[in-house]
Amino acid sequence: MTGNRRDQNRNRFLGLAMVAVFDIAGPLAAYSLLRSAGQSAVSALVLSGIFPALGVAIGIIRHRRVDTIGVLVLAGIAVGTVLGLISGSPRLVLIEGSVPTAVFGLLCLGSLWARRPLIYRFAIEFTGPDTPRGQEFASMWRYPGFRHAFRLYTLVWGVVYLGEAAARIIIVETTSTGTALTVSKVMPYVIAAAIVAWMIAHGRHARREGERIAAAQAALAAEAPQTPAGHASGDAEPAARRARPAISVR
Repeated sequence: MTGNRRDQNRNRFLGLAMVAVFDIAGPLAAYSLLRSAGQSAVSALVLSGIFPALGVAIGIIRHRRVDTIGVLVLAGIAVGTVLGLISGSPRLVLIEGSVPTAVFGLLCLGSLWARRPLIYRFAIEFTGPDTPRGQEFASMWRYPGFRHAFRLYTLVWGVVYLGEAAARIIIVETTSTGTALTVSKVMPYVIAAAIVAWMIAHGRHARREGERIAAAQAALAAEAPQTPAGHASGDAEPAARRARPAISVR
């Protein structure tokens, strides 16, 4: 177990390092250096987009699969590059970041009409569908409170990401290219961290509420009149077995 925890910590650190290098620091440093070397804003932005694309490629090689987010990022880079080169406008290159963000928001909202919302599917992929924890997580779908929570999470992700896409377009149109680039690289991670923190807090609150209800039902069952066979009257199963926490987000 210690080895597994060490591997998980190493993978988390590697993931954070890749984000810092390929998605934030790399593009910003490349843009600054290229501009200092006399490159135009469009050329500097297009070339700095190599870093995020390289990060996605490394992720595909590491995990041996193509994920939805990686495809959206590559699509956004391609759209921004083509628009920028055709128009010569650095603002159109920067707007590329809003493309995958808006598409992801729409996918989240659209998945609310599917059998499983998108954020639940991501959670299953993150925990590992074939692992004991992933199988336990998947079995929780039968509880109404669990289903409601993940539909709520998916709704929040969708609405917030559409709002983020709109905000990034406004920032691109009203600030300098350098400022807009910095905001576009940092904002997604700040917003994602805020949503994840809210999900964790919501999950803990729901779990405590479920435990409180279970305790209250168990107390009522203990105080109920007993039948001669020693069981509580009524045809309900024991309260402790009926009650389940709404959700557990770790």
